[in-house]
Amino acid sequence: MAELQRLPSLKRVAVSGGTHGNEMSGVYLAKHWLRDPSELQRGTFQATPFLGNPRAVEQCVRYIGRDLNRAFLNEFLTSKDSDIDHYEVQRAQEINQSFGPRDSSQAYDFMFDLHNTTANMGACLFVATEHCLLPMHMCHYIQKHYSMGPCTIFLYQQPGEETLYLTSVAKAGIALELGPQPQGVARADCLAQMRSIMACALDFIELFNKGTLFPAFETEAYKVVERVDFPRYPDGEISAVIHPNLQDKDFQPLKPGDPIFQTLSGDVILYEGDNITYPAFINEAAYYEKKVAFVKMEKRTFAQPALQKEL
Repeated sequence: MAELQRLPSLKRVAVSGGTHGNEMSGVYLAKHWLRDPSELQRGTFQATPFLGNPRAVEQCVRYIGRDLNRAFLNEFLTSKDSDIDHYEVQRAQEINQSFGPRDSSQAYDFMFDLHNTTANMGACLFVATEHCLLPMHMCHYIQKHYSMGPCTIFLYQQPGEETLYLTSVAKAGIALELGPQPQGVARADCLAQMRSIMACALDFIELFNKGTLFPAFETEAYKVVERVDFPRYPDGEISAVIHPNLQDKDFQPLKPGDPIFQTLSGDVILYEGDNITYPAFINEAAYYEKKVAFVKMEKRTFAQPALQKEL
């Protein structure tokens, strides 16, 4: 195990809700915290709440012109083109200026981004890779102290993949993904879960800022392998739906030969992979347009060194 790692304290922290305007847990919490931010205050810092995509929130849609959480490409953030016609690209630039600029010393220390999924994924903590030391320690702390159920760590960035997401504006960050919750609906249980996870996360930052030593640990996490599309007719129309045996089985093992799709004529399509995989985002409503029926994940164990604030 590597020796103790030290990182600077976290003074500037931000929380985005409504990055997708119809994912209502984050929308409601961000609006509440904008009225009364006391919940986000700790002794060593105060988190700044904001609405990621105000126009989409107003219309209760995922986005206006393009997905804001795919708009943080370098080419968009650095573009001087005044003819950019997508509101979300302009909004990404605004967020980058307010809480970044990305990869600069002026960027916020930490960013939270609050999301819901229609898939049966429970509470998930999204981190770019296992090499993100402070977010991984935060996730481990949340897993130990969050009392409303398990929290799965989801490692989303594949090798060589360009950063697309809002949290990348800050020096570090995590996204919270809670479900199942329908689009445009606020469920009290999901609200309570998200609120509790955020409280744990902010408590972790407070302890870290006060010099708490967080010991080395090993943890289980799920890492993206591949995104799987629905079967389609030659004209591009979907020709089969998620099989009932797979529906709602997020993060459960999918073995070669297990059913994954069912055609409208009743034929069953089996999983033909060579290895067990762990699907997530199964039948996610927002991913139909992205041609994703589910995401194949691998389950792995990662070791993290001890962490403490710089002296």
